Amino acid sequence: MFFALSSKAGEIRGVVTVSGESVGEVLLVLNPGAWQALSAPDGSFAFTGIEQGDYTLQAYYPGHKVATLALNLSGALTRVNVTLEPLTIELETAVIEAKRTETGLGMARLSAVDGVGIYAAKKNEVILPAELSANKAVNNARQVYAKVPGLNIWESDQAGVQLGIGARGLSPDRTSNFNTRQNGYDIAADALGYPESYYTPPVEALERIELVRGAASLQYGTQFGGMLNFVLRKPPRKEELYYEGSLTGGSYGLFTTFHTVRARKGKLGVSAFYQYKQSDGWRPNSELNQHTGHITLDYALGKAWTLSGGFTHMQYLAHQPGGLTDAEFEENPGQSKRARNWFSVNWNVMSLALSGNLGANTRLDIRNFGLLASREALGDLSRINRQDAGGNRTYIKGTFRNIGNETRLLHNYKLLGTPANALVGVRLYSGFSNATQGDANDEEGPDFEFLNPQDPEGSDYDFPSTNIAAFTEHVFRPSHRFTVTPGLRFEYIRTDAEGYYKQLTRNFAGDIIAEEVFPESRNVERSFLLAGLGLGYRLKHGIELYANISQNYRAITFSDIRIDNPNFVVDPNLSDEYGYNADAGIRGNFNKILFFDISAYYLVYNNRIGFVTGLDENTFLEQRIRTNVGDSRSYGLESFVELNVYKWLFNRETSHAVSLFANLGLLNARYVRSEDVLVEGNVVELVPPVNLKTGLQVRLEHWRATLQYGYVGTQFTDAYNTEVPPVTAISGKIPAYSVVDLSAGYRWGKWEAEGGVTNLTNASYFTRRATGYPGPGVIPADPRMFFLTLRLRLNTPV
Repeated sequence: MFFALSSKAGEIRGVVTVSGESVGEVLLVLNPGAWQALSAPDGSFAFTGIEQGDYTLQAYYPGHKVATLALNLSGALTRVNVTLEPLTIELETAVIEAKRTETGLGMARLSAVDGVGIYAAKKNEVILPAELSANKAVNNARQVYAKVPGLNIWESDQAGVQLGIGARGLSPDRTSNFNTRQNGYDIAADALGYPESYYTPPVEALERIELVRGAASLQYGTQFGGMLNFVLRKPPRKEELYYEGSLTGGSYGLFTTFHTVRARKGKLGVSAFYQYKQSDGWRPNSELNQHTGHITLDYALGKAWTLSGGFTHMQYLAHQPGGLTDAEFEENPGQSKRARNWFSVNWNVMSLALSGNLGANTRLDIRNFGLLASREALGDLSRINRQDAGGNRTYIKGTFRNIGNETRLLHNYKLLGTPANALVGVRLYSGFSNATQGDANDEEGPDFEFLNPQDPEGSDYDFPSTNIAAFTEHVFRPSHRFTVTPGLRFEYIRTDAEGYYKQLTRNFAGDIIAEEVFPESRNVERSFLLAGLGLGYRLKHGIELYANISQNYRAITFSDIRIDNPNFVVDPNLSDEYGYNADAGIRGNFNKILFFDISAYYLVYNNRIGFVTGLDENTFLEQRIRTNVGDSRSYGLESFVELNVYKWLFNRETSHAVSLFANLGLLNARYVRSEDVLVEGNVVELVPPVNLKTGLQVRLEHWRATLQYGYVGTQFTDAYNTEVPPVTAISGKIPAYSVVDLSAGYRWGKWEAEGGVTNLTNASYFTRRATGYPGPGVIPADPRMFFLTLRLRLNTPV
């Protein structure tokens, strides 16, 4: 059997009875850890993946006393019978950190109240990486996110350095349409000015991945995509020392090593990891070298409070082979036309958090965070249909500094005799970004230096930003089955741009013969209120109906307004985007045999920013223009179904499982208004109408394996719905493609071996057309690749 975190994990299972009869809908809370579960109609319940040790189990049921039992989990399974008695004293409201509901192999769902967050009636998924059979060493997103419906994934590098996912017709570009977090705090470059994520935590280091769709805007900020939170493994709760290490080798010179240590002694806990990754790449000029490390320390301040701090560092250097024209991709997708392009990232994220209980019914969480980071791009950005003729290269450097605080208070109380939950919070954020562009040398190496650092040839801009927000959400329960969740968020946003850009005239030799400097100073202030409402209704047998609607708002990003790129220009009059997300669906399971979550959504996206096509006034060549294209409407189906065939056939509780799953996204998105008559009525770009992932999973005593098939339909890359790609290859269709992946693992004692083949059929396809780095042009996806991982786990008392 494979355990999520250590070999000393097990299960607690039992049955709840009243007067000798089984009873469902009983709330069970397991401490320490405050795990939560509801008993099934037959009275059964289960807590899985629990570390061994001493626990206290409490059962809450209207009209009955709180049942309290002391338990010891010393083996793989502990069974317990819980007997409830009639109530003689009133039940107090308890502050609970909920146990996440299992929704399939390697998947779960956030509870209505989870930690210091409210997720009642919200579309959400929780991925449990430790239970997956996948190429986790390279963060293979196609496998890791296989059970999240509707995700459009960009595949830009074999080593999985950056994650690019989008949903509901939103661009996957560096996951910029999600509010991206680690352990609940921001990790993107600049939440307002440049919300792109150059750092993605190693999947091997994660306890879980949480995704909350568009309804997350009220709690987590104004992104249309929702919230993506990477939760790292925490220090253990008891005194022990845990070590895990792995080595992975793969095709085209792939090598990674991962090491993590988690320990606790007395009140002090530590969790740390380090990953090194290198690859030669399958195309010429695509070498990669990456280092990633993290440490978390927590200290118990009495029984009710914990102080914790964390630091993350990531750096990498990547040689970039550039894009291809469509004809070149058809001829040989493995070729490269750029030998002088490089990309470097240095990312540092810090956090300090204080959390604890203010009495029995109130929890306070204070999170402070900061970021010091940079990204540097160097090379030839000219159109890909032209050969690199040498000469000075373009160097673009971005530096990012931000600091923020998010404070949340969750209070549980009774309203008219029924439990209710209130969440209030504030967010303070100050960001600062600098973007500088100029000439660099004409060599081939990664020489990240300006030829004229005091007066670069392109532009030099500062982008300060300020955000103050206050938010609240409540969960009201008119009955024990019905929840109503209203919410409000107030936002104040200020974004500034201070700097200059140049217009240069060069002769045929590339020398500057005329120069004109344009200083610029801009600032935009706005305040607004967002509102939302969620409705949930629990049917019998653990099935839930849910619906929600939430307003969204996305501020413009000034960071690239004056970047000089021969492949596109930016409209200086860009304005903010606004709209709303709505979901309605049904989810649950039948006796843990059939799991499902089927929902429809509707997304209104006004003032949408995108690309249209025009002609360069000087060269008369086609160029892309980034502007407010118009208003769009998206609607579709997001469905996930999984059948545990093993349990269906044998009808017994076991760690063995053989499951079939299907994840289907159907999407229709069109522009309903635009000032450009060639856009109105067109299909929104980056919208595959069909997105299917299906597969077979096997989990036996020592074995696990996954065979997965994916299909993504044809999508456009510009608002004009260009059918025939131009010679520059920066617009046109992304043809439909299919991919098959296979992975398997075997565990014996403290050792585990895992391997597989990605793109088993060696399909030739691409997922994006780049306008700048790492292109421009068609970016081919990876061919067939092999990997093999050897992993060791050690666990010992301190």
